[in-house]
Order: sequence, then C-alpha cells, then structure tokens
Amino acid sequence: MLRSFVAVVDEGTVSSAATELGITQPALSRQIRQLERTSGLELFRRSGSRLILTSEGTEFLKAARAVLQKLEHARRVAQQLVEGRLSTISIAAPETTLIDVVAPFVATFDDDDPVPSISEVVSAPDLDRLLPIVDLIVSARRPRTGVRSVPIAALPVWAYVPPGHRWSGRSTVGLKDLVSETLLVPSTSFRARNLLDSALEVAGLVPRRVVETQHGRVAQALAAAGRGVAVLSDDPWFDLVPLQVRANDQDLRVELFATWRHDHHADATLRQLAARLKEFCRAHFGETLTTPRN
Repeated sequence: MLRSFVAVVDEGTVSSAATELGITQPALSRQIRQLERTSGLELFRRSGSRLILTSEGTEFLKAARAVLQKLEHARRVAQQLVEGRLSTISIAAPETTLIDVVAPFVATFDDDDPVPSISEVVSAPDLDRLLPIVDLIVSARRPRTGVRSVPIAALPVWAYVPPGHRWSGRSTVGLKDLVSETLLVPSTSFRARNLLDSALEVAGLVPRRVVETQHGRVAQALAAAGRGVAVLSDDPWFDLVPLQVRANDQDLRVELFATWRHDHHADATLRQLAARLKEFCRAHFGETLTTPRN
C-alpha cells in the first residue's frame, strides 16, 4: 500500500499510477482507501479525477519514502546474501598484522570491494570468540578444524640493530650471537616472541637480558637508542638494519593465515579476498617472503 500511495503522488492521478504499477485503477483506489483506514489519516482530497495531498499526507509521504528506501536496501542485501556477495566486510587481526599487513591491503580496495571495518585481536581466545561474528580473521594462529583457512605469508623474524652496530653489515644472525645482547622483545601475546622463546628453549640458550615492551615500535625505538637488539616481525622504523634471525640453520618466520567460518554465506568471496591478500603479501614483502604451501 505504501508503494501505491507514493506512486499516486508521483504520477499525479490514480489512472497513471495504476498503469505504472501494472494494476487496475479500481484495485489501486481500494489500496489507497485501505491505507487511509488503517492509518487513520486523510491522505488525499479529491478534486475531480485528481488527488491532492493533505497536510497529513505530505508529512506521511516522507515516512513512506523512507520505509520504501529501507525495504529496497533490505531487498538488495538479501539478493547479495543469496548470491554470496558482501557489501561490507569485518576483518580482525593482531596489532602488528593489522598495521603492517591488513591496513595496507585495505588501502588497495576499490569501489567494487565491500566496505571494510577493522578490529584488533588482543589475545588468542579472541579468535574463537570473534569467529562467529567476524567475516575474516588474519592471524598467526594455526586454524583449528572446522574452519576455512588459507596460508597467506611467512614473515621473517628480524633482529633490528642501528647502522653503527657491529652486526650492521650482516644479513642474518644466529641465536648464539643474539643471547650475548640485550633483547628488546614484544610481549608473549606476539607470535614472534613465542617463536623466539621456543627456539631459545630448544637450543638451551638464555639471553643476557630481556626487556619486554607492549608495542613493537617501542622496541625498535629502544634499539635505535642503542639499548639492545629488537627482535620482532614488524616492518622497520628509525633507519634500523634488519637481520634475519636463524635457528637450527633455518630462518625464523611467522606464518600468517586468513580464516573464516566454513558455513559463511560468502565463502567464495572470502576465498577470493584471501587469495588477493596472499598475492598482496607476496608483492608487498618481496623477496623476504616465503609463502607457505596450501
């Protein structure tokens, strides 16, 4: 009935509106009378063959158009859902991954991509909590069974030193050398820290001193000030020199995964976005990147 009411206003006469709607004139007149009865409003005054909006009708018209716009939006959303498309996408990631990977990737989105909203994953339990309500999670946590997941990157764990450091001409550093220095590391909520701790434990090595920070960039700032060696997977800052950390003759790397619900209505779209993110990581990190196999 709302659509009929708006059509009569737009077309000017019942006969023109009926033609536009593809119904008979008597049927349209009945709909208008029914709307007036149910709303308790006199929407039109009759002047010959024309209907003239009353003041109440003019005010009601604004509300009717707003409702019809929302209905049309809901129809489009429903159609997108049926077709497995996304108009918006929610992405969650840990702080470093969000800053160094997700945000630069989102900056490449165009008008055809869904509108993104980004949130930070603070701890591992957040992943299970967020999975039912977030479209895509990008993290270093290996996916559990029952979810869709694509490995997108393996990012190096770096030892950052200032240009004047005695190691600044090297490209790699082993654990035995590392433990002779003060290590500036992020908290244990960071995957790079977990990998370093595990590698040191396996090797039976204990650092001379460990300084823990809550933010990777702070660790790099301390390294730039000559307070030690920053060990993390973040992108470089403060003109620091990156050295690939090696353990047991292998590069220490943080694997990243894009994960989503197996029953997500836009499974195909998310798979395409994950593939694009994987390619973005390869291009963005260049030769420093070794992508895990599918």
